[in-house]
Amino acid sequence: MIIIMQSHATDEQINALRSKIESYGLTANISRGVERTIIGAIGEERQLNIEALQSLPGVENVVRVVKPYKIVAREGHNENTVIQVKGATFGGKTVQIIGGPCSVETQEQMDLAAQFTAEAGCRLMRGGAFKPRTSPYAFQGKGVEGLHIFRTAADKFDLPIVTELMDVRTIDDFLKYHVDIIQIGARNMQNFDLLKEVGKLHTPVILKRGLCATISEWLMSAEYIAAGGNHNIILCERGVRSFESAYRNMLDVTAIPFLKKETHLPVIVDPSHAGGKAWLVSALSKAAIAAGADGLLVEMHPYPCEAWCDADQALSPNELKTLMDELRPLAQAIGRDI
Repeated sequence: MIIIMQSHATDEQINALRSKIESYGLTANISRGVERTIIGAIGEERQLNIEALQSLPGVENVVRVVKPYKIVAREGHNENTVIQVKGATFGGKTVQIIGGPCSVETQEQMDLAAQFTAEAGCRLMRGGAFKPRTSPYAFQGKGVEGLHIFRTAADKFDLPIVTELMDVRTIDDFLKYHVDIIQIGARNMQNFDLLKEVGKLHTPVILKRGLCATISEWLMSAEYIAAGGNHNIILCERGVRSFESAYRNMLDVTAIPFLKKETHLPVIVDPSHAGGKAWLVSALSKAAIAAGADGLLVEMHPYPCEAWCDADQALSPNELKTLMDELRPLAQAIGRDI
């Protein structure tokens, strides 16, 4: 059960409600957002009387939720959540395209990448300063130095930055360099200690689906973040592992409309990691937008053949421009824009 408090609810009213819930043997999970405080009653909620709770001072609404994820479920929040990032919106009419390289390599590379990302019409830029790699001998990213390089390049073109957080010990560095959106990668989707820590922040989070995660497991990971008080969560479908070996991952397009029904959170797609080949990105991007995705994460490198990471799936600057031109009429056909 979810109890949504009024915006002006006092600590006394919140504590009184918590005591009421706990008196029935349930646990009260208090999530303090920027505008609202939401209290989740966890346990055998059938013991609670909705009408009695709604009559308590400071309570705005009470919603009975039977799913294991409560805060991120649409039952408790019927309107789509719209997340603002320096003027760019996720979950609204506009489909946001986040462009940029897989990894931060050099200042020259990132300066060019920022220039080409902005020229293509993307409003946000991606890039990995810390890189989780399957092989311990592969390039692992430039770390904190990469954050500095990324921030310097993006600021020249006023682009908000998206980069992956892998370790709670580097959160202070992410805050120092004002990372606009923290990405939690597929391998860390169930790193619950990491999810709890980003839940304490107000920085928006892109939560990628795990390699073999079910929708329920994915949403439960989002619930960890939301339960900490951070409701600025963007879900990212990036393909799941299957029996097929012809391409990198299987893009689960079905997940997009299903999530739109199941949760109020914005949903974006990473066609680059799904296909693993640059020539597949256009088709997968179009499929994602047609299915209702709120945005795309697209890899672009100034010189794809020279990329230090995932060269096969990186678009060239001209290919990114072409993709943007192809996506605009598609978005318009379904009442949206790029």
